[in-house]
Amino acid sequence: MKKILIITAIAIVVIVLSYMIYEKSTGKKLINFGKKMMAANTLVFANLITSNKDAFLNKVISVSDTIGLKNANHLMAVMYKESGLNPQAYNSNGGATGLIQFMPKTAVGLGTTTDALRKMSNVEQLDWVQKYFIEIKKWTHKELNTYEDLYLATFFPAALGKPDGYILETKTLHADTIAKANKIIDLNGNLEITVGEFKEYCRRHLGASVVAKL
Repeated sequence: MKKILIITAIAIVVIVLSYMIYEKSTGKKLINFGKKMMAANTLVFANLITSNKDAFLNKVISVSDTIGLKNANHLMAVMYKESGLNPQAYNSNGGATGLIQFMPKTAVGLGTTTDALRKMSNVEQLDWVQKYFIEIKKWTHKELNTYEDLYLATFFPAALGKPDGYILETKTLHADTIAKANKIIDLNGNLEITVGEFKEYCRRHLGASVVAKL
């Protein structure tokens, strides 16, 4: 009996360690203890989905669970702000495409193209949304705990974890270039976008009932 208990204990330890290694290396969460699965039809902006509605909303919940989100509404709100939840949404200024507005270079880095993404259904494109956020988590070593975190990971992942006063820029992309291309986010019009400004922009024009669910 004692031998069986020892073997069982060892097996449990091996399973737990294997899961921890898998989660750390892939960014995926197979198990979310204590997490309540929400009904798909209660997701914010669910009424805007007219194609593959049930499949899409259920997959949004699945993707959110896989990438470790605390609330699937975070992903719905990001996609709404970026594309109006339209998988074929296209911005001719730079070529951003799809549900989270994949940039051409980003799409290629993930193993696809913006042309291919535009031809996908909303359900199919969610596989690439999932892959994008998994890669961002592996690159930044940051969790996407809030709606603002998830949106920042979409828009400017290098700023994840930075204080509100941090200005969005890189060595090759000046702050005013980013601000001029995103005037709606440069709330005070000073040609600099801070993390704090971006967080404020995230919640603008969503409506009180939506914000309450984020």
